[in-house]
Amino acid sequence: QVQLVESGGGLVQAGGSLRLSCAASGRAFSSYVMGWFRQAPGKEREFVAHINWSSGNTYYGDSVKGRFTISRDNAKNTVYLQMNSLKPEDTAVYYCAARQAGKSKYDYWGQGTQVTVSS
Repeated sequence: QVQLVESGGGLVQAGGSLRLSCAASGRAFSSYVMGWFRQAPGKEREFVAHINWSSGNTYYGDSVKGRFTISRDNAKNTVYLQMNSLKPEDTAVYYCAARQAGKSKYDYWGQGTQVTVSS
């Protein structure tokens, strides 16, 4: 059974940093792309970043480019999202997700972790 478990969310002041983790289990993810998404109350889900597990290639949404960094630790089967220079508009539930490389649909989702940035 595939599981994606996020952790690391919390309350932080504007300008601060947080690191989210996504522990993946239940299958081999070497041919997968791991993504981070977020959803604020009353808003559509927004793409944040993704990383190709095999190649390490990354891609970011415009709103986080230059502030957030996605990475993975193969030995721990964990994907990270380092978030710096946080803004109140970054407040959202952050979700980890996985899709097969070359496909557009994300097959697996975590339960989400809340990030709140105070001004």
